[in-house]
Amino acid sequence: MVSETKRKRPSPIRPPVSAGGDRQSSTESSSQEMGVIKRKNIVKGNEGGLKYICDVCSADITSTVRIRCAHPACGEYDLCVPCFSKGESSRDHDPQSHPFSVIEQHSIPVYTRDWGADEELLLLEGLEVYGLGSWSDVADHVGGFRTKEEVCDHYTKTYIESAKFPLPENADPKNLSLIEEVPREEFQARKKRRIEGRKEAAKSAAPATPKQKPTASVPACHEVQGYMPGRLEFETEFCNEAEEAVQHMMFDPGDGVNPRTGELEPEMELKMLVMNIYNARLTARADRKKIIFEHELLQYRRNNILDKRRTKEERDLHNKAKPFARMMNHQDFEAFTTNLEYEHNLRQAIGQLQDWRQMRVGDLKSGEKYEQEKQIRAQRPIATGAFDRVASGRIPKINPPIEVPPATTALTAPELPERFKPNPHPQKASSIANGPPSALHPSVTALTPTKGPLTTGNNNISATPPSQSKPRYSVPSLGGTTPMKLANENTTDLHLLTKEEADLCSTLRLMPKPYLVIKEGMLKEAMRSGGSLKRKSAKEVCKIDPSKSTRIFDFFVHSGWIQKV
Repeated sequence: MVSETKRKRPSPIRPPVSAGGDRQSSTESSSQEMGVIKRKNIVKGNEGGLKYICDVCSADITSTVRIRCAHPACGEYDLCVPCFSKGESSRDHDPQSHPFSVIEQHSIPVYTRDWGADEELLLLEGLEVYGLGSWSDVADHVGGFRTKEEVCDHYTKTYIESAKFPLPENADPKNLSLIEEVPREEFQARKKRRIEGRKEAAKSAAPATPKQKPTASVPACHEVQGYMPGRLEFETEFCNEAEEAVQHMMFDPGDGVNPRTGELEPEMELKMLVMNIYNARLTARADRKKIIFEHELLQYRRNNILDKRRTKEERDLHNKAKPFARMMNHQDFEAFTTNLEYEHNLRQAIGQLQDWRQMRVGDLKSGEKYEQEKQIRAQRPIATGAFDRVASGRIPKINPPIEVPPATTALTAPELPERFKPNPHPQKASSIANGPPSALHPSVTALTPTKGPLTTGNNNISATPPSQSKPRYSVPSLGGTTPMKLANENTTDLHLLTKEEADLCSTLRLMPKPYLVIKEGMLKEAMRSGGSLKRKSAKEVCKIDPSKSTRIFDFFVHSGWIQKV
């Protein structure tokens, strides 16, 4: 069986050899082997790392010498030594004419005593394929039961912290001190013992927990909605539109400087001002993130559990102290809030002791008994009745004073008082007024207004209403709404309205107080224009729904308070 999915190592250590055994240089094959490493499908062996399989007999040749065909037609074609010695072939491979390379294991130390050249090549290849930082994938790529911590430490110490950075310290090809110090056989024996020991440790170890899916940088992968843990950013940042002011701004070398004076041009000064504003916003954004990370505010569930354990007073105290967190680190803020809670508890204890002293409680046992009886008294319902001493001594509830209507209400009543009506006989009225009070006509005496507040025209005169009364105004109902029930118990100022006005407010769902304000405003506007008012002006005065203002205007016209223009 031919293995279709496998990854080959990047370069052999020997030049191509012809089928007859003569070595020959092959620039094409060498350039192909030393070319750019591309990501391909990987077959991993039992010990991790890459696995090489013979393309004829499918034998595992990862840890032994293998023969690779160097002809372009075969690509990555590997054979084991027995198949190569017998002249076996498959696919397009021709053992008689195709050149080949003998690849051995590079199990010799080159940079450190415990890492071979083959592992160094796999380390660099894995970093190129998976990227710097993906140490778990790089460790699987290296194999040999290497852990991600071991791979990370080796790369950091050998390459990053090297005195010859970016090269390792033992990168000189002429330096063979490690090879002479640790021969190939001894190094391979150490590697074999290490692998076997880790195999036994893996068998006897407890079963590992299933590998969880890594947290992605999406807003829904965190307990705080909108936070992206992989990027340490939020979906909506502070001053989220700060980048829009500088996204199309461009700076060219030498641009913005006047060549004659050497000063900045106004346009460049404006650009620098915008950049300073942008940098200030970024600084404020970074400061807020620092506070969030410093005080562990992203651990919402843990903070919520701790908050539920506090009492209501402690929660209020903690919320009031939160603004001071911007000026402290997490440890100082925790100590600060703990001391505040301790002070609060001390004040409560002092207040309780003062209460006990006032009640002449001398010991803790009596104090506990007093607190229990105090709670029982607080839970006891308040007794009311004629024989209740507590109820009789209780201060009675003061009813709100009845509002006296203003003088303008007399002018806005459905029927004006008799004294404000026009007199059809002015001469007769003047002659009667000049005579003695007993000479008044009985009918005129009957129409004399009584003293008292002017609320409605019907209540301010003692005369009987005229025989001809106006038809009652029926308020058109609003579509989709139900009338509101008005009662003296739940509606103040209802006594200031007539029955028709109360029906109007009920249909339009208006309270008496706003209605009286609208009424006074419309009448004042009408008095400015001689008693007449336009429907448009009424809508501007009311400043409510146009349908409601139209019905109020029609009601005022029907009542005779204003004239329609």
